[in-house]
Amino acid sequence: MSYAIEELPWTEVARRLRARPRLIFPVGALEQHGPHLPFGTNIIIAERIASEVARRTGVLHAPVFSYGVTVGGGPFEGRSGLRRKTFHRAVNELLGRWDDDGVEEFIIITAHRFEPHLEALLLAPAVAATNTVYDLFQIDVSDILESDPEFEHAGELETSLMLHLQPELVRVIEARDFRPQGSALRKYTRRRTPTPPLESQGVLGCPTLATPEKGALIFERWVEAISRAVAGGTGAEDDGTNRGAARG
Repeated sequence: MSYAIEELPWTEVARRLRARPRLIFPVGALEQHGPHLPFGTNIIIAERIASEVARRTGVLHAPVFSYGVTVGGGPFEGRSGLRRKTFHRAVNELLGRWDDDGVEEFIIITAHRFEPHLEALLLAPAVAATNTVYDLFQIDVSDILESDPEFEHAGELETSLMLHLQPELVRVIEARDFRPQGSALRKYTRRRTPTPPLESQGVLGCPTLATPEKGALIFERWVEAISRAVAGGTGAEDDGTNRGAARG
């Protein structure tokens, strides 16, 4: 059974929304992830997490929104994104249409942790429905990794996930570790910019430590945490869901 609204006729979507007026909305971003991962890494992760959460909870999910809030600069040809106000307006317009269709709760899942992007999602939308935003990277998986997940972009965490989800898109031979020092590291890890130092080639962390086995464990941890929260289960505070979710 499909839970993706793009795969269903409107009559089926209407029937399911009347029975369960909730909708999962995955949000990614089109940005560089080094020479070893595709531009769509955040898009793929958000979509696959949302799809599996939908399957386990029985909640419909919308197509992934592929463009997040990003900044320019750097030799990363191909990336693109929206300004914060534009992004916020676009998301509000989409949620507004679904709100008109009777959706009473939006479950927003994002795999892009740039602060202005998250703030735009967390702002209360101009709809009657409630919304909960899940920042996947705030769900703790540090026990699975050898490196610190707070200091990474296209590092061990994301590379492991992609090796699990779509290994054919990972150019393992191109993976190179990069650990910036001093102000460059502080500026990035404090989310003042989503762009790693230029000499990193778009990488922060240790992709050479990545394995598909770690990716499978991370995927299951994230899916289980959100699924339990969506289903109203207990124990979310133990797996980091509360730190990764905010209600608007």
